[in-house]
Amino acid sequence: RPGRAQTASAGVLVPLCSVAEEASLLLTLRSSKLTGRHQGDVSFPGGKRDPSDPDIIHTALRETHEELGLELSRDCVWGTLRPYPDGSGMTVVPVLAHLGAINPKDITPNPKEVDDVFVISLRHCFCERNQRYTSFRPRGIHTYTLPVYLNAKYKVWGLTAVMIDGLLCFLFPGTYRSPVHGKQPKSNR
Repeated sequence: RPGRAQTASAGVLVPLCSVAEEASLLLTLRSSKLTGRHQGDVSFPGGKRDPSDPDIIHTALRETHEELGLELSRDCVWGTLRPYPDGSGMTVVPVLAHLGAINPKDITPNPKEVDDVFVISLRHCFCERNQRYTSFRPRGIHTYTLPVYLNAKYKVWGLTAVMIDGLLCFLFPGTYRSPVHGKQPKSNR
């Protein structure tokens, strides 16, 4: 949608790819050496929009290049998904892109920004035994519930899990069973 990119303060690339002929998402483990609240978190490549970035798609592609060394063109971008508030006042826009067949071992991440690169298959996310949710109840009052994906190389939670859940609901309406919006699997406490 026009205008969405102008209000975004950060962009992440949601890289669909094929690994051993299986539809997957490419994820990163942010460096534990970073300062700030997201060090050591699982995330999509991306970050804050620079004033020189013409749009949020450029931000996501630039950040992916800085973090993973992947030189991607706008031709691989399918579009933007709905923006998400991140809890710190920023609006993060997922930029959906298709990378084609990849081998994650061929990717050399920037060690100042990324500790590891891995994939999670869409089939893995669909499997209910890998889905959980966590509810936040400050002072005993339920405020919100977030999806969690387990049994991958790393636990995927937080805004990244919310984006995966939203993507799968968008791509597979009526087929994907959200751990938050569909049948509730066991809590991840």
